Amino acid sequence: CFCSSRPTPVIRWIKEGGELPANRTFFENFKKTLKIIDVSEADSGNYKCIARNILGSAHHVISVTVKAAPYWITAPRNLILSPGEDGTLICRANGNPKPNISWLANGVPI
Repeated sequence: CFCSSRPTPVIRWIKEGGELPANRTFFENFKKTLKIIDVSEADSGNYKCIARNILGSAHHVISVTVKAAPYWITAPRNLILSPGEDGTLICRANGNPKPNISWLANGVPI
């Protein structure tokens, strides 16, 4: 968030509709740079930097999208059944973009 004026503006950062990530947010370069460590999908959103001095203010909105490879919410588990028993296989995954889930039996789609 680079803004220049006289008198020198004070820079402030906010996350629209939420709060800046606690304990993972750091400022550099006299608050002109917002740094978030250990980013998660919840960090997606609009971040606004506001520059203000006694003469007025200006702001800019930066849209942040966090992409994520597929990951297990509930990983499938092996199932051992006897003939005639019923079984349920559960596969819950997430990611950004949302992954497609396919089922195969011995390598053949079912």
